[in-house]
Amino acid sequence: MATCMRLVKVSSLALAAAASVAAVLPAQAHGIWFAQRARQLALIYGVGADDLDAVARESKLTLVKGYDEDWNDVDVKLRDAGAIPVVDSDEPVSAVAAVMDYGIWTKDASGEFHNKGRDEVPGAGLSEHNFKYAVHLTRMPTSQVPLLPGQTLQLVPVGTDIPQKAGSPMKVRVYYAGKPAAGAQVMTDYVNDPDEVAVKTDKDGYATVKVRNQGINVLMAIFVSPTDNPVKYQQLEHRASLSFVLPHLPE
Repeated sequence: MATCMRLVKVSSLALAAAASVAAVLPAQAHGIWFAQRARQLALIYGVGADDLDAVARESKLTLVKGYDEDWNDVDVKLRDAGAIPVVDSDEPVSAVAAVMDYGIWTKDASGEFHNKGRDEVPGAGLSEHNFKYAVHLTRMPTSQVPLLPGQTLQLVPVGTDIPQKAGSPMKVRVYYAGKPAAGAQVMTDYVNDPDEVAVKTDKDGYATVKVRNQGINVLMAIFVSPTDNPVKYQQLEHRASLSFVLPHLPE
């Protein structure tokens, strides 16, 4: 498993072009995020309540990393548990991150997607290279969440004061290739409301959302960047989750 991904270099002009494409992008594709399953932290692939076989897609992962509270590396590995990979570590982990290169997908004239380039699909429609990213906070951060290796698109909370009550406002920022991403879409509850109308980031990549759940929260940022291989696909689509859990009342 590779431990890093190439960061895509973009100009401000390319970012602006990408933002205009993202503004009309329907939020329907699958993403990855981390969530607890039977007291274990699992890597989930899906959309809404549709958890699909993440183990079958494990070969598409290009990075899985763990961090301590000071954002130093912690050794982690994935262990297959049925249809989901779970995170194992011999050390305390404050955050976990993953990257998945889901490859090239092209829609044919009938609306079916194929894992092929547009040059290989007769009557090709939408064609894109898909990347999926995930950052999970197992503990509330004591410092600003940094930009992490491999996270070409990253959704970060602004500051360390993450609200602890559902319904509270939360300021976030989206970065693409290390730069603020204007016009990125931000969804606040990718698990329970995958059809919600996304909030768009401002010119500096900021957005203010409401924390949706007194439990697992899975926010998702979506951003489209221009193609780097126009023969094969017309755009690159990036989806980056930020997940964390708010405590419930004592039993």
